[in-house]
Amino acid sequence: MSQLKIREMPEEERPREKLLARGPDALTNAELIAILLRTGRPGMNVVEVARELLDRYKSFAELSRCSVKELSEIKGIGSAKALELVAAFNLGKRFAQEPLSQQKLDSPELIHELLGGEMRMLRTESLRVVLLDTRYRLMRVESVSTGSMNE
Repeated sequence: MSQLKIREMPEEERPREKLLARGPDALTNAELIAILLRTGRPGMNVVEVARELLDRYKSFAELSRCSVKELSEIKGIGSAKALELVAAFNLGKRFAQEPLSQQKLDSPELIHELLGGEMRMLRTESLRVVLLDTRYRLMRVESVSTGSMNE
């Protein structure tokens, strides 16, 4: 089942070393996730565990919707690794929103750009109100209701 343990791989193919030598664009999605996970499980190196995770959830959007509890139930991913994955996805979400938080939000397209990525990751409907100042800059986003709006 297992290819090679990470320490048995050629140094230039190990995810961390590859990132240092060639930059993040040279890594596959599984290799990037493997860096976050750090270790595999018996019979599977960390890259294989990361590939299994990606195969199971099919997309980053679906994976990003997972809870810590759900991720920690996967063999080879305990609560610490699950917390780190959830934190990484949320940092990415916040990074994507950051430039828009200081810009004039005067169109539906910009509001979608601000919230679309986050809303796409939700498992249930969420009604949000975007509060702007008089210059159309973001003050805050309030969650008004969560769950099905048509029940």
